[in-house]
Amino acid sequence: MKLMIVKYPEPVLSQPGEPVTDFDAKLAKLAEDMFETMYAAQGIGLAAPQVAVSKRLTVIDLSQGKEPDKKIVLVNPEIIVREGRQYEEEGCLSIPEIREKVVRAAKVRVRAQDLKGKWFELDGDELLARAFQHEIDHLDGVLFIFRMSALKRDLALRRIRKMQREGTW
Repeated sequence: MKLMIVKYPEPVLSQPGEPVTDFDAKLAKLAEDMFETMYAAQGIGLAAPQVAVSKRLTVIDLSQGKEPDKKIVLVNPEIIVREGRQYEEEGCLSIPEIREKVVRAAKVRVRAQDLKGKWFELDGDELLARAFQHEIDHLDGVLFIFRMSALKRDLALRRIRKMQREGTW
């Protein structure tokens, strides 16, 4: 089932997600619905707060559904290693029409649980590292616009306010 993606400044986007404690069919269904929603929006990652669910759950698929074995589900994730630096453009399904370069680690190691509650670790570099960091930021209540320079963030927020006034946001 396709879910509605909430937009900034929806309050759920700026608060940390609650840890997942129930690893049940409801959680698996939410992850499945999040993948469907993400694919429909042509994204590569989606965090539960973006669909108004304040839980520490995110889904990522760099193949955008073309390679089913590339689907990643992270429950209660945390970044345990960061290496290097990359400065690349990002966008966000909850902040459509705004794209800007932000600094992220070039490589990360993530520790998370799967849908059954089993802990695992996963390494990512370049785009996958950026996706891990972007989605885990969502789970911490941080949006990528707050990783921009103050000037670029101010310009982005002004643009959003203008679109809100015009009824296009």
